[in-house]
Amino acid sequence: MIARIRSLLLSINASYWFFPALLSILAGLLALLTVYLDRNGAAEWLQQFEWIHPSRPEGARTTFTVIAGSMIGIAATVFSITIAAVAYASGNYGPRLLTNFMEDRGNQLSLGVFIATFTYSLMVLRTVRNEDEAATSSLIAAETALPGFTPQLSLMVGMVLAITSVAVLVYFLHHIPASIRINTVLQGIGQRLIHDIKHRFPADTEEREPREQISGQAVTASSVGYVRIIDFDGLNDIATESGGTIALKIRTGDFVHPMVPLVEFGNAELTDEMSHKIRNCISTGGMRSATQDLEYLIDELAEIALRALSPGINDPFTAITAMHWSGAALAELGRRDLDRGPEQEDYDWNRVQPLSDNFQHYLHRSFGVIRSAAASSAIASIKFIDTLYAACSTCRSRKRLDLLVREAETMVRLARTQLSGPSLEELETRLSDFKQKMKGHLN
Repeated sequence: MIARIRSLLLSINASYWFFPALLSILAGLLALLTVYLDRNGAAEWLQQFEWIHPSRPEGARTTFTVIAGSMIGIAATVFSITIAAVAYASGNYGPRLLTNFMEDRGNQLSLGVFIATFTYSLMVLRTVRNEDEAATSSLIAAETALPGFTPQLSLMVGMVLAITSVAVLVYFLHHIPASIRINTVLQGIGQRLIHDIKHRFPADTEEREPREQISGQAVTASSVGYVRIIDFDGLNDIATESGGTIALKIRTGDFVHPMVPLVEFGNAELTDEMSHKIRNCISTGGMRSATQDLEYLIDELAEIALRALSPGINDPFTAITAMHWSGAALAELGRRDLDRGPEQEDYDWNRVQPLSDNFQHYLHRSFGVIRSAAASSAIASIKFIDTLYAACSTCRSRKRLDLLVREAETMVRLARTQLSGPSLEELETRLSDFKQKMKGHLN
């Protein structure tokens, strides 16, 4: 159940309706509050300031009408610009990046502010009453000294919201073009990836590889989709109560369907009730999420690099930037203990054993995927080796350093089939220097 709730929250986080709906509700409540204060004389203090000129009913009605009409028009324009930017980014950088733009707080809150201002203006507008209009009830007639009703405090708040909306519009017009710049996109992905690596794996520890899991009875999937959230705390409770051990056979981001093993349950008897509880701890959906899935962010960087190196685009410098961020993430992984699952605080490894991945897995997932595409570009292939060498700076494990050298050698073997002349000679020299420096580093 917890896994499903967290999966639902992820879907809400990547939606354009939640913040506009939330801010609209708050704006409606604010309108009710300010109108109530106006009816009870709370706006009398405004008369102390001579530079604040009180409005008449007709002026207030015109002001709220203009604000409401402007805001709904701006909201429609903002939504159109956002969809155009999302379509552009998805088409040029890859469909997986669609979620990144959908989760952008700047876009969500900008749209929410305009919708909220429209809602507030509409709610207050209905209370404005001209002097020749009769009060709707004797109580309201008694509360207002003038025949009409002009909510002065509500009007002041509406003006503040309108000015705020103008500031948000200026921010939005700057934010949209800045957010779809490829360097900004890569920076956002790379920084989040490095942050998640630091959070998931402890720093300054022995560079251990994942431990062996136990074997036991398999619990298979009953749904179809990508694994989005694994509730480790819930699995730990199940294992503790039963006295058994749960070994995960899938990781977050894997695609499952009925009869695919989710876990293996050992050291105790597996019942149908426990199998049902275990399945409820694993949430699936139609798309992946970066919450517990490092590979999702690594794949995004790799996808951008592959698209940039494709013959139709041929933009090696974008691919180089993607490799730089992948290399920075690999350098973080190179000095860390990888014997950890996505979450550490909520379970005992002896009870719940995640399907952890070693350094070779992450190296192949990042640089191994773009190896063949980089080998076809003279400048990208050279930067490929330079980035691998930079990643070696944090490694203290001979095994991991050997893997980095082997990856560079494999890329050069591919480049020999696609490059020739001075470009290949320069690449061969760069590889020779890399291996020579690694010998000194290993010694």
